[in-house]
Parts: sequence; structure tokens; C-alpha cells
Amino acid sequence: MEWRDEGIVIGVRRHGEGSVLLELMTREHGRHIGLVRGGRSARMQPVLQAGNSVSVAWRARLDEHLGSFQVEPTVQRAARLMDSPAALYGLGVLGGLVRLLPERDPHPALHETLELVLGALDDPALAGPLVVRFELAILSELGFGLDLAECAATGSRDNLVFVSPKTGRAVSAAAGEPWRDKLLALPPFLHEGQGRALPSPAQLAAAFALTGHFLNRHVYEPRGTTAPDVRAAFIAAVLSAQSRDAS
Repeated sequence: MEWRDEGIVIGVRRHGEGSVLLELMTREHGRHIGLVRGGRSARMQPVLQAGNSVSVAWRARLDEHLGSFQVEPTVQRAARLMDSPAALYGLGVLGGLVRLLPERDPHPALHETLELVLGALDDPALAGPLVVRFELAILSELGFGLDLAECAATGSRDNLVFVSPKTGRAVSAAAGEPWRDKLLALPPFLHEGQGRALPSPAQLAAAFALTGHFLNRHVYEPRGTTAPDVRAAFIAAVLSAQSRDAS
């Protein structure tokens, strides 16, 4: 068995004397783990860093086997990302989100989205909005996508300011007012009709509260886990950077 693909390095673990187990998010073959012989060499270590993009060939005798990777670098962004604390936390968040996906389950659109997020992860103004959108994409790929296009009660697409914590559907200001204390806030930048305007720190915090609620409800709690600590550290870092820039 053999295939070639493009991948993004998610993580690396030592294996034996000089090899590593490489975890990739590939375009056509999903999250995939394979053996890289000589992966701990001076030549390969800079390539096999989380956040880098690579071209990869996978080989195994049978499809269900672990298999081995032959890896060549395409975009080496890890060194740049290491200069930003928010980006380092962001790499941890993104890796944890990708690991929620079943191994070898293809998600080509998600791979494209991950490339875009990584390209701006060291820009605090963009990193937060992009990561929260990636969380929404993960929820959708796992079958728990939110419906933020129209009001669940009236069908209106205007003045959507709430989300039902039970259904994940948007609610307009008028329809949700009697229950506003029980509803989640819908920041304007997440609504499909609001373009790509960057959020304020308060809006970004509300967005992470929104995605965090549904990740906990649908993903972490059913698996008996909680959101990783690195998520809170990333949110704090980007909110702090935004607050400094605003002042």
C-alpha cells in the first residue's frame, strides 16, 4: 500500500533509537500517524516541528498497518511561530482539536482551514478569531454544527444576537429578550452576514464562551474529559494582546 499527500505536522513522539512517530493532518487521508526512520536526525528535527507543512509518502504492507512516512518540507513556519507565546499556545489548541477527529477520516476542507489559521497564528489580532472559527469548523465536522444563519423562533436573518445553549441555533434580539439570561451571546463577527470585521476583546471572549459551551457539551463531557488548559492560556494571551493594542 502506498499514497502521497500534503500534511501539517501535529505532533511527534520518540520511537526507538533514532526514529519518531509522526502525527499529521493530511489533506486526503485525515489525521494519520506513521513511522519516520531517522526522524531524530539533525536534518529532520527542524522539519518535524508542529505547525510545519510537508509533502509525505506513506507506505505499508497492509492498509491497517502503522506504515512509514517519507517526508519533505514545504512550508517551515514553526520557528516563526515559536517567537509568539500566543502562537505556541495556539499550536497546542489546534493540535488538540484535530485529535478529536477519528484517525484516517478525511477532512480536506478542514486541512485547508488549518493552513490558513497557521499562516496568521502569530498575529494576535487574527489568531483569536481564526481559532474560534476553527472550533466551529471542528464542531461541524463532528456532526454538532451550529446554525447561526437565521432565528430559530422566527426565521429572521436580522438582528441575531443570541444562541440557544440547547439547540445551537441563533435567536434574534426580539425573540430572545424574555430568556436572555438563559441564552448565549452571538458576537456579530460570527454571523454569516457580518463580513470579516475583527471583534473587540469582549466579542472574542463571548465567541470562545460560545464554542466552549458546545465543545464541552458534545465532545469533552461525553468522553469524560475537560477542555485542555492550553485553550484557556491561548484565550488569555490573545485577549491580553488585543487589550494592549486597544490602549
